Amino acid sequence: MVNVSDPDAATQLTELGPLGSTFDTDDGRLAAFYSYPENLERCWVRANMISSLDGGATDDGKAGGLAGPGDRALFSRMRQEADVILVGASTVRIENYSGAQMSLAERRERQGRGQTEVPPIAIVTHAADFEHDARIFTRTEVPPMIMTCRETVPEANARFGSTAEVVDASGSHTDRVDPAVVLAIFAERGLRRVLSEGGPSLISLLTEHDLLDELCVTIAPILVGGAARRIASGSGEAHTRMRRSHLLTDDEGYLYTRYVRDGLG
Repeated sequence: MVNVSDPDAATQLTELGPLGSTFDTDDGRLAAFYSYPENLERCWVRANMISSLDGGATDDGKAGGLAGPGDRALFSRMRQEADVILVGASTVRIENYSGAQMSLAERRERQGRGQTEVPPIAIVTHAADFEHDARIFTRTEVPPMIMTCRETVPEANARFGSTAEVVDASGSHTDRVDPAVVLAIFAERGLRRVLSEGGPSLISLLTEHDLLDELCVTIAPILVGGAARRIASGSGEAHTRMRRSHLLTDDEGYLYTRYVRDGLG
C-alpha cells in the first residue's frame, strides 16, 4: 500500500494494491466482515445493493443480472446475519423472490446467536396486490410480513389469509407506509438486525428519513448503458456522511464495499 500526496488538492491518497490477505468465501472469515454490532438497543439498518460500473442498479431490468459468484456469497452471508430481510414490493415482483433458504449449518449458527432458524421477508407495499401463487408465498418456510398502510390492511388480510402476516405500518398518514414505524415494529419483536435488499425506491426512502446505518455496495465490472436506475432513486434528498468500513475484491474484478454512517461503530 503506497501513500501518494496530491499537491493540487492537498489530499492524501492511498494506492490500493494486492497486499491484503486472501481467503475463500466459505472458510469462515467472511462472517467477521459482516457481523452486526453487539447488544443492539434499536434497529441497525444495513442495505445491500449492486451497481454496474457506470452506475446502473440493474442489467436487463434485474439486479441479478449483475451478480457474480462472490456477490452471491456475500448476499448469502448477509442474509445469514439478519433478523429480518426488508424488501420493496417491486423488487419482490421483478426478482421473483422466494423465502430465505438456510442450510443446517447456517441454522445452527443462527440458533447460537439467539435468532430464528430462517429470517422472514418483510415487504413494504402500499397496495399489497401480489398474485396468490407468487413464490414469496409458495416457496418459503416463514410466511412473509406484509408491511402496508392502514387503509390496505382489511383487503390484504382477506387476500392472503394465513399465507402472510399483514402488518399496519402507517404513521400519521393512513394511506402510506412509514419506514420509522416499520423499524419500530421490528424493534418491538426483537428483529433489530435489519437487512434491506432494495430496490432503489426503498433505499431512497430509508435514506430520506435518515434511517440507513450501513450501505454495502457491490460494484460489478460491467457497463450497462441505457436508462438503468441508480441504487437509490426517489423524490427525497439527503446528505448523509458515511465512512468506509472495508473494501474487498476478487479475481473477476468485483469490488465489495461497506460504508457505515459517520459516528457509528
